[in-house]
Amino acid sequence: MEQTIRVTVEALDSLTQMGMVAYLERLSGVRVLPRNRASEVDVVVAAFDHLSADVVAALRRVASEIGRPVVLIIDDLKDDELLLAVECRVVAVLPRTAIWDDMLPRIVRTAATGGAALPPDRLGELFAHVERLWQLVPDRRGLRPTELTTREIEVLRLIAEGRETAEIADKLCYSERTVKNIIYGITRRLNFRNRSHAVASALRAGII
Repeated sequence: MEQTIRVTVEALDSLTQMGMVAYLERLSGVRVLPRNRASEVDVVVAAFDHLSADVVAALRRVASEIGRPVVLIIDDLKDDELLLAVECRVVAVLPRTAIWDDMLPRIVRTAATGGAALPPDRLGELFAHVERLWQLVPDRRGLRPTELTTREIEVLRLIAEGRETAEIADKLCYSERTVKNIIYGITRRLNFRNRSHAVASALRAGII
């Protein structure tokens, strides 16, 4: 016996909202919950004409408040808009014609079980975007203690405590120039954007 998938509907206009609710309520194995019970749902079904500023705001609110996978029903979606949609927890994109065949129920169940269904012809740009982000990560395996010297770790620890460069220099009996050179060496060697980025990575790795 298939598990019942709990969904809620997101739309900007009441006509689309009511139409989607009526359609989903007729499906076997799907239970539609009202918005005030959205925290209980497995999937959000969102239906829009195009990705306007209001739609993006709605999707971001859904991602923040509900935090569940989103199945987006939309006819007009550009390549760059797909990236934006994915950032809002969209895991599947379907045209409105999918409502009238067997595709939507299958995709809703796929989304509920952790799967995705994005347009194959759009995946190239999505993967390219992920690759660009991947290249920005300084150490894909995570920062390791062996990549930092003892004094570099000590400097990062003091920065994490909120100390300024002059305070760090006094504490470690270094000149301010030496402290600045240590920080510069860490960020340049390990490709960190700034000292805050270096401290965050060291904290995340449990080094400081």
